[in-house]
Amino acid sequence: LKYDPDWYGKKDRKIAGRTAESYVSAQWRYGEVFFGRLDRNWGPSIVQGLLLSDDPYGLDHLGITLGTSRVQLQAIATQLDDRDSAGVLVHRYMTQHRLWIRPSSSWTLALWDASVLSGADREFEPWYLNILNIGYLEQLNTGTNVNSFFGLDFERRGHITLFGQLMLDDIQVDRKTALDQKPSSYALTLGTKGRAGAGAAWSLFYTRVSNLAYRNENNLQVPLYHFLGTGRNFDDYDQATLKLGLLPRAALLIEPELTLLRQGEGDPRLPHPLVPDYPTTAAFLQGVVERTVRVALSGSYAPVARFGLRFDGGVHRISNYLHMSGQTRTKFVGSLSIAYRFSTQGALP
Repeated sequence: LKYDPDWYGKKDRKIAGRTAESYVSAQWRYGEVFFGRLDRNWGPSIVQGLLLSDDPYGLDHLGITLGTSRVQLQAIATQLDDRDSAGVLVHRYMTQHRLWIRPSSSWTLALWDASVLSGADREFEPWYLNILNIGYLEQLNTGTNVNSFFGLDFERRGHITLFGQLMLDDIQVDRKTALDQKPSSYALTLGTKGRAGAGAAWSLFYTRVSNLAYRNENNLQVPLYHFLGTGRNFDDYDQATLKLGLLPRAALLIEPELTLLRQGEGDPRLPHPLVPDYPTTAAFLQGVVERTVRVALSGSYAPVARFGLRFDGGVHRISNYLHMSGQTRTKFVGSLSIAYRFSTQGALP
């Protein structure tokens, strides 16, 4: 952990540590109330969600779920890290609301909205916390300022499963003024998966995040937690991935992978462009585009319930390396993890 450049905590000692999961949850037939720290992924299971995923470290939050096995209202609310702006401490918050519907055994749909708000001495206004409210409407009606998002998720399960996620941040309809020249901000994922015989499975997905997908005119109203995206950690890129899953023997999973990636020079940590810069700001793939071809092999081995081993290794062929035209690099990227699980349980006195 101490060698992870994305880790925001203390790491000037020999050992760095964090609490990965810590929460209290009360559940009953028609709902759940949750508070604490637990990775969540709102979106297709095989790829990170566009606005909520396991990317940030330790995102403590309040979560509420109300409904049945077919219709649910879900919400989370969290405080993002405070930022210093011109010597003033600015508080930052995020809330997400989701209507989750399963009309049949094959279909699952979800409609959601999200708000990122910030301000010196600003508190989390109750109208954004209300699970039945839409943040964008509350922004208009209360005269407050937030960065609003809308989204749609879907999955159709079958012999061949289809899935997708769409996020809209800022779409310009009129083209009358200089403000209307702002490039559209959006993100999407489309994919399919299925089985190939008794011991094999496959998946194929394409995902795209536009140049300004997470950024806002207020540079503090961006869905970042300690400079890590609450959903995706990058914008201005697209990716296509084909992966196979093979079971050559019991407890051993092998996953060959082929990925094509294009990355522009946009980044959610960069300032939002000024209005005069809108005409020269690309909606997608700004500047020199870095291209990566990844050929990889990953997998896991769990011979017993308590012990597990996971590995991942891939060769990356990178063109326009670091956005420098004509520069080419070939790199090997790999990881190995070993886990031993222990637990105990019993009834409360």
